Amino acid sequence: MTTPPASMTAIAIGGKGGPEVLVPETVPVPQPGPGQLLIEVAAAGVNRPDVMQRMGLYPAPKGHSEIPGLEVAGTVATAGEGTGRFKVGDHVMALVNGGGYAEYCLADETNCLPIPSSLGMAEAAAIPEAFFTVWHNVFERGALKSGEWFLVHGGTSGIGVTAIQLAHAFGAKVLTTVGSAEKCEICRALGVTRSIDYKTEDFVEVVKAETGGRGVDLILDIVGGDYVERNIRSLADEGRLVNIGFQNGSKVTIDLMRVMLKRLTLTGSTLRIRSSEAKAAIARAVEEKVLPLVADRRVRIVMDSTFPLTDAAKAHARMEESHAGKIVLTL
Repeated sequence: MTTPPASMTAIAIGGKGGPEVLVPETVPVPQPGPGQLLIEVAAAGVNRPDVMQRMGLYPAPKGHSEIPGLEVAGTVATAGEGTGRFKVGDHVMALVNGGGYAEYCLADETNCLPIPSSLGMAEAAAIPEAFFTVWHNVFERGALKSGEWFLVHGGTSGIGVTAIQLAHAFGAKVLTTVGSAEKCEICRALGVTRSIDYKTEDFVEVVKAETGGRGVDLILDIVGGDYVERNIRSLADEGRLVNIGFQNGSKVTIDLMRVMLKRLTLTGSTLRIRSSEAKAAIARAVEEKVLPLVADRRVRIVMDSTFPLTDAAKAHARMEESHAGKIVLTL
């Protein structure tokens, strides 16, 4: 392993706007602090929060890199004081608070995972953000159990394809909403009991029909807006609604009487602002419970497309189109 250079290519956000504001620039290579690894990036995942950051709606947490990118895969280049699990030359994937769209990226060692030998770097880079998010919100916060009914909105998003597969792998009955007949077929192949085309069907009515009128036990929602009230009507008694996104808006009007009568739980979370310690706990759970399923391909990484790092603008344009699975930048 060679010594990292003094400078690197990274993608800057040159003002709030469309994909065209993403531009390559030369910046200093960061230096790892205590407990950190410097990763020579081979691939970086592209996620909806990156798009929101580009638009000025989701700034980087104070003290963290303003370069976009929340997940990377690559090789440990240098290690800071207090590290010990991973050494220079190890292949790792990591959840980061920013800085992923670059040739080198800092990561807390506790938020890194080993890359299974069965995976390539692009696949590995598609794991941390979606798998950490799904594990925490579906299985820890949402407490999904085998045999329960689970509805996930946005079934062909990076979150959706992950949630479908993990829920199915752990014995849940899965429903999902998508926007086309083609996407319905993609989700059926991943293990859903029923795909719902939200453009031609009312998911509330389909849920009622599929569950014999009882409703689903858990809903994972990235939409918000008018979906919230419809989600509440789709839940069974003691049901749980977990919101992790608000593509249709976060301010809503709901009937709390229905929440009381059905004894529902409404919750949500966002991952980026959580402490490194909290993310480390999720990382340990993912490594123990989920990574074996990925390593032997019982859960697969659904890839939509890859783009060179310097074509980050094209990757964001793709994110804003109709896509299925993860979008990844490669170096």
